[in-house]
Amino acid sequence: MNSAASLQVPGPLVEVRNLGVGFRVEGGAVAPAVSDVSFTIGTRATLALVGESGSGKTVSAMSILGLLPANAVVDPSSRILYDGIDLLHCEPVELRGIRGKDISIIFQEPMSSLNPVLPVGDQICESLRLHLGLGRRAARARAIELLDEVGIPHPHLRVTSFPHHLSGGQQQRVMIAMAIACEPKLLIADEPTTALDVTIQKQILELLAGLKERHGMSLLFITHDLALVGEIADEVIVMRNGQVQESASVRAIFESPAHPYTKALLACRPSLDRRPRRLPVIDDFMAGQGRLPDDEPPRKMGGQPILEVQGLAKRFRVDGGLFHKDYVDAVKDVSFRLEAGRTLGVVGESGSGKTTVGMTIMRLHEASAGRVLFEGRNLLELDEREMQPYRRRIQIVFQNPYASLNPRFTIGQILLEPMRVHGIGDDDGQRLGMARELLRRVDLPPEALHRYPHEFSGGQRQRIAIARCLTMKPDVLICDESVSALDVSVQAQVLNLLKDLQDEFGLAYLFISHDLAVVRYIADEVLVMNEGRVVEVADSQSIYMAPRQAYTRALLGSIPRGYVPAARLGGE
Repeated sequence: MNSAASLQVPGPLVEVRNLGVGFRVEGGAVAPAVSDVSFTIGTRATLALVGESGSGKTVSAMSILGLLPANAVVDPSSRILYDGIDLLHCEPVELRGIRGKDISIIFQEPMSSLNPVLPVGDQICESLRLHLGLGRRAARARAIELLDEVGIPHPHLRVTSFPHHLSGGQQQRVMIAMAIACEPKLLIADEPTTALDVTIQKQILELLAGLKERHGMSLLFITHDLALVGEIADEVIVMRNGQVQESASVRAIFESPAHPYTKALLACRPSLDRRPRRLPVIDDFMAGQGRLPDDEPPRKMGGQPILEVQGLAKRFRVDGGLFHKDYVDAVKDVSFRLEAGRTLGVVGESGSGKTTVGMTIMRLHEASAGRVLFEGRNLLELDEREMQPYRRRIQIVFQNPYASLNPRFTIGQILLEPMRVHGIGDDDGQRLGMARELLRRVDLPPEALHRYPHEFSGGQRQRIAIARCLTMKPDVLICDESVSALDVSVQAQVLNLLKDLQDEFGLAYLFISHDLAVVRYIADEVLVMNEGRVVEVADSQSIYMAPRQAYTRALLGSIPRGYVPAARLGGE
């Protein structure tokens, strides 16, 4: 991945000139999405488009492929040139011949992009037969080769698997196999690692870098995380509000960023080296106030545990046929203590059992063995009536803020319903006052009470989910990947909010995450899980500075660290 070599290529592969895109809304008005965006993608080079949600980076990429929705309005002066062809003005049949063959894409969410009722091999074969004219047998053989190339184990067997039979990382590898099937000249990767844990994320980045070198492709890499960009890109375009804020080499972006917004994106991401009292946010930098606060001193241990888990186990039954049942041990002999006002981070790869631990503590799964002591009482022995008061005192914030709020309820109804169920407040008037105050605490206006979840961004929805938990006045809050789907700037806001609420209400957090940098920032202690077991537990600084176990060291080694010339994927 030699940046100097890419600069020697005489001309760009794709050239975007003065791209302007808007979307027609109700009433006929056009809401601008992208304005005057220009960039070039060199042959065998990697260009990264970076920015928050709504910055216009995906709209820019979809414009190249002609995949904008029907209500899109493209500025007539815009040009996207590929091999002498203006992709914005060519005939549909000509564009279809280019799309998938010369220019292809990996979408962000593989489960919604793969056809759930077709085997993955058939989905790869479709492109091979359409664009290359291969017969059924030849296409199947090539599909097996592609699955092998992207690292799918036992490809001759997996070619007949359906998407739901594969893990998230394997699904993404299938998407990559489909995208490179016709050996395109340009591969567009739209947030391809956002929902993956750090080890799978690193594998996907290494896979993309290797494929790029072997096939001589160019790569357009779209992400909101600048740390990933430093691992793979040659050039970087930073976008905000539909406009280019900064364009430079990856080295210049990391070593001497020129725009305050670029500096903000770099600073909002939690660091492995420091643990500041608060994370800076975008608005601080745009107002010229971007400065990392002093580090937070370690909090003292040794108090009485509010929650103590002893020998927790959870076994799931897997249907193996009419006369045979298999079992999977998702959690095995997990023990830990959680003190009031402190945060225990639980980290591990997907499938390590960390979410199952949280669900079992809440009794959303019934434990197979063990004890969960809350203020000395074993919650696993309680009947449903006895458990009801404890459900109020232990709350959970789920990963997906889009799926965890009832779309038919207003925010007021979402906040008032749990208060009514648990008898909090004397009447609805008092509950409304409490709901308004909670919205204020999570930095949302009181008029939000009358709006619906779809009217809010992902970060705002997560704030609403936190406010809903706070209606119960809980003692323990389980955060299950609660910031993993958020932009780094919004993530910083939510993490700061969680710290503020902990200081104000003395909350104890069980913070479940695959993002070790985030856990480093927020956790006092860290529990590392692998294959359902605890492999290491220690205070936050010890885990990161002197990990004892090889598995912990492997997790830490997978964290993207930005631009490090000697360690870049693909080498120099």
